Amino acid sequence: MKILVTGYKGQLGYDVVQEGLKKGFDMIGIDREEIDLTINEDVNSYVSKINPDAIIHCAAYTAVDKSEEDKEGCWKVNVEGTEYLAAAAKSIKAKFIYISTDYVYDGEGKQPFVETDVPDPQGYYGLTKYEGEKKVRELLEEYFIVRTSWVFGINGNNFIKTMLKLSETRDELNVVGDQIGSPTYTYDLAILLIDMIQSERYGLYHASNEGFCSWADLAEQAFRIAGKEVKVNAITTEEYPTPAIRPKNSRMSKQKLLDNGFNLLPSWQDAVKRYVDELYQEVK
Repeated sequence: MKILVTGYKGQLGYDVVQEGLKKGFDMIGIDREEIDLTINEDVNSYVSKINPDAIIHCAAYTAVDKSEEDKEGCWKVNVEGTEYLAAAAKSIKAKFIYISTDYVYDGEGKQPFVETDVPDPQGYYGLTKYEGEKKVRELLEEYFIVRTSWVFGINGNNFIKTMLKLSETRDELNVVGDQIGSPTYTYDLAILLIDMIQSERYGLYHASNEGFCSWADLAEQAFRIAGKEVKVNAITTEEYPTPAIRPKNSRMSKQKLLDNGFNLLPSWQDAVKRYVDELYQEVK
């Protein structure tokens, strides 16, 4: 099976390629240097030349705050780029996975969102990711849309890496404690995506590590595993204002994965332990 993966230099794209190679697939990872997803002709010609059996679309404009100013750039990548890629997949009858986000929801309440809940994005990033989803559904009869949250991986920057870096010079940190969701280790998500692309169990799914926590909880867990003595003060969202609205409720139900015969990802605590251990192995 030949699989084309966009966003190869990002956290998830990198791990998807590595997982596919482990499984013996012909993996082609691309990033901005290889192809500009916002140019339809380039996308078309590249995809038709490569002629993959499947495309896993991990590339995205993910600068949540910056997107509130750079709306054109965000739209071009997340909506137009997705549209061009989905159309190219259709033309060669390739399977297609689109990676989406918890930001498509309004972030209100305390109940986990289910896939049938009506999206109501509160920021521009979430809006463009939802519009990207709609392009996929309009163009393809069979597709996978996977909404995930709070991703962290070896290849790239993320919250855990930032916290551990800060711990080198700080013994006390203020971290938001009223936004609740599920961290997602890209290594674990990549295993699911490679499993998914081999199946015919199409549809919209939620995927993240099991269990819920706040950003403050996540920081404390990372410090504990890394042996860092840092006091974490849980603060409110209002005490840490950002240009883009952050959802206070990012809980998502993953029951649909089970219903369709997929394995749930391990607990977030287990994922963070494996991740931090790997980070420190790399340093050694």
